[in-house]
Amino acid sequence: MKIPYFEVLAFTDRLFAGNPAGVCILEEWLPDEMLQKIAAENNLAETAFFIDRGNFFDIRWLSPSAEIDLCGHATVASAHVLFEHLGRTGNSLAFQSRSAGALRVDRVGARLVLDFPSRPAAACEAPRQLGESLGAQPGEVFKNRDYLAVFERQEQVAGLSPNLAELAKLEGVQGVCVTAPGNDCDFVSRYFAPSVGIPEDSVTGSSHCALIPYWAQRLGKTKLHARQLSPRGGELFCEDRGERVGIGGTAVTYVQGTILI
Repeated sequence: MKIPYFEVLAFTDRLFAGNPAGVCILEEWLPDEMLQKIAAENNLAETAFFIDRGNFFDIRWLSPSAEIDLCGHATVASAHVLFEHLGRTGNSLAFQSRSAGALRVDRVGARLVLDFPSRPAAACEAPRQLGESLGAQPGEVFKNRDYLAVFERQEQVAGLSPNLAELAKLEGVQGVCVTAPGNDCDFVSRYFAPSVGIPEDSVTGSSHCALIPYWAQRLGKTKLHARQLSPRGGELFCEDRGERVGIGGTAVTYVQGTILI
C-alpha cells in the first residue's frame, strides 16, 4: 500500500519554525493500530489522516501515543496540502471530525483560518502538583480539556522549565497551557502534554479554543494577535466569534513523499 504523505510547518511562513504536522491521504480508514503505528513512526506532535468524501473530508489526528480530540495545526496542514498540492479550488474546506464535529478552513489571502468550536475554560482550584510541576505558581487557573494557567508577564511564561514527568501525572486533563499578556502581541502561550507523547507542542491551535474567549473577555476585543513561545515559535491571528473561534496562520511544505505499508 502506498500512502501519499506530506510534512507541513503550520503557523509560520518560513522553514524550521512553526509546528510540523504529518498529513496522510487515505481512501478508507486503516485499522486504528496501523494509524497509531504510522503516527508513532512519524514522531511528530500530530499526524492528520483524511479521506475525501466529496462534499467534506473526514479527518482524524494522532500523536505518537494517542488519538487527539481536536488539533489545529494538523488541520491547517491538511488544508495547505489540499490547496497547494492537490489542486483544491475555492476558498473554503469542510472537515468532519469524530469528537469535535464539523470544522472549516477558509483561505483568506495568504492565511488559512480555522473555524473551530469555542471551548471556554472554567475557573478552578488548581492541584498543588500543577504549580510544583511548572516550577511557578500561576495567578489564575482554569480547566476544560486542559489546565489553563495564567501568569502576569510574558517573561514568566518564557522562563518556565516544567517537570514533564510530574506534569504527565496530572489527572483529568490532556495537557497544560500557560499564558500571559504579550509584549508585542495581545497574549502569549506555551503548551505541554507529555501524557499523550507531546512534551512541549510548538504551536497549538486547539488550545486557542480556550485562550481566545479568555483573552477576548479580559481585553475587551474580538480580534487578537497571539504568539506561542516554544523554541520553534509560531504566530496566530485569532477572532472570538461567540460559539466559534477563528484561528489563522500560514503554512510551509517541508516534505512530500510516500509511505509504503
